[in-house]
Formats: sequence, C-alpha cells, structure tokens
Amino acid sequence: QVQLVESGGGLVQPGGSLSLSCAASARTLSNHVLGWFRQAPGQDREFVANLRWTSVITYVADSVKGRFTISRDIAKKTVYLQMNSLKPEDTAVYYCAAGRATDQTIAGKVDSYTYWGQGTQVTVSS
Repeated sequence: QVQLVESGGGLVQPGGSLSLSCAASARTLSNHVLGWFRQAPGQDREFVANLRWTSVITYVADSVKGRFTISRDIAKKTVYLQMNSLKPEDTAVYYCAAGRATDQTIAGKVDSYTYWGQGTQVTVSS
C-alpha cells in the first residue's frame, strides 16, 4: 500500500517556475515507479515524468522536456517536479502516482499506475 500527498501547486505567470512535491507513505518503494501526470479540463490525463525509485534514470514527456525535471529524495520518500518556463498550456491538475515497476509504468501508461494522490492545481496565467 502506498499513500501519496502532493503539495506546491498554485498560480504562476507565464515564464515562471513552480515546484511540486509528493510525499509517499510506504514500507518500501524499491520496486516502484513514481510519476507525475496532469489533466486539463476536458482532456485525458497525460504522462508528464517518472522515475524508477532505485534508479537515477528519469523519463520526461516531449511536451515538457527541457522545462520540467523530476527528482527524488530517498530519505524523505518524496518525489519532486520542478517546472520552469511555464506556459498557459501547462495549466492542469497535477497528480502524483506510483505503481510496481513494469514496462507499462516505466512507459508512463496511466492505467498501469495503482496509487494516486489527490492532485494539486497548477494555473499559468497573467
């Protein structure tokens, strides 16, 4: 069982930065992939970035590559999403998710993730 709690959303102007945090409560995350997804109004939930807890390798969607960075603090069991050069089209509810490490979770398939946080709103607007 994994419980996830996101924080750090808010309102930011275009070109600004925001950092999201996701604190995980779990006995172990060693066999898990943790990721960030987002969902804009009227759109499907989409993959943003993920990492395998035991690896330094990260995966980032093309739409945010070069602007967003995912990282983790093993001791704190927390995963972060640093978002720079934000655009209005980045506006969405951002979700943290976790799932057993499989080809599907590593590939960022939404339905393959078992555990989800409650989401945090990110609004990019002037």
